[in-house]
Amino acid sequence: MVLNVVFCKMAISGKLTKRLVENLGAGRHGDGNGLYLVVDPSGARRWIVRVVVKGQTNKKGAPLRTDFGLGGTDIVPLNQARERALEYRRMAKQGLNPRFNVKQKIPTFEEVAQQVYVERLPTWKNPKHGQQWINTLRHYAFPKIGRMPVDSIGQPEVLMCVSPIWTEKHETARRLAQRIKSVLDVAKSKGFRDGENPVSAIKDARVLPKVTAKPKHHTAMKWQEVPSFYADLKMRNAMAAKALMFTCLTGSRTSEVLGMRWDELDWEARLWVCPESRMKGNIEHRVPLTDEMLEIVEPLKAMASEYVFEGQKRHKPLSNMAMLMLLRRMNVEDATVHGFRSTFRVWTSEVTNTPREVAEMSLSHKVGSDVERAYARSDLLDRRRLLMEQWSGFVTGQGAQVISIGRQSYEQG
Repeated sequence: MVLNVVFCKMAISGKLTKRLVENLGAGRHGDGNGLYLVVDPSGARRWIVRVVVKGQTNKKGAPLRTDFGLGGTDIVPLNQARERALEYRRMAKQGLNPRFNVKQKIPTFEEVAQQVYVERLPTWKNPKHGQQWINTLRHYAFPKIGRMPVDSIGQPEVLMCVSPIWTEKHETARRLAQRIKSVLDVAKSKGFRDGENPVSAIKDARVLPKVTAKPKHHTAMKWQEVPSFYADLKMRNAMAAKALMFTCLTGSRTSEVLGMRWDELDWEARLWVCPESRMKGNIEHRVPLTDEMLEIVEPLKAMASEYVFEGQKRHKPLSNMAMLMLLRRMNVEDATVHGFRSTFRVWTSEVTNTPREVAEMSLSHKVGSDVERAYARSDLLDRRRLLMEQWSGFVTGQGAQVISIGRQSYEQG
């Protein structure tokens, strides 16, 4: 009896340690007794065990070596992986194929969700998006279904999470349902559940009431007020003021402006090329630079920062709250930073004869169907440059031409 205990303790020891399991790089790392830690290039970590089932051979007549997955390291710790590997090897020595003789342990919903979160981290452009993904589940799903085996979750359990916030926080509830669906889909792909996804069944049966989402618009300043506002803004030397001036003139999104690096600026061509990785639509966007825009950014080169609009920390961008707080200090309560995009768009419609596609492309909006965009490959840069010159002239009060407004006219300058 003592010898058996000693044998078991020796059998479940190995080369790996908890620290190694957490820190080893991509590849296959042996622990001994056929147990391996597999680290994917994405950083995902899982266990496999290689066994030779007694009496089974390959096509050449040699003993058949077979790999079996034991689960991810976030669900199956090292000691448990060793115990499972030992169980598989014992079966194999008895001529039993573990694939058909092991009772699979079903992980909980939370365990699978955490694994999905870790595996998808490299795919999110912004780590904040990944944090939002898991936080939604932590807040609304884990307290109710987190400890349930993932194969026992059906429509009643999904409704238990989604129904309480379906009408009051509809957008949050919709995202929650999508994330629950993703977790259950992954669980099914790993063999932990079967049958139809309950989230899909709820949607198809229209179990939940229809909610008409109210469009949410960013409060925008009237275009007639922009020149006087800009003149006040130009009197300020803060970095937030420089960034807000540039944002107002370009009609760009806050994140695009604040993340701008010097290598995105083409001085000779008078262009700012925002890469697709930072664009909402994942399409590179070229912004024609006017004299006023260049006057804002050129003096900032002396700071030798990685970012054009540097924040309080060296080589870090300005906070996304900096411009909003500046608006509040200027007692501008009825406008947001993002609202300047709407202001620009209204101005193009009411003051200029700009074609819709030129105005929309200036805001990096997609124009037309996928088929139309496939044929119309131009980004209308030259026409957008003329529009930006007109807008800069209006904002700064330097324009002199009269632009038609239907039957009326508005004199710039």
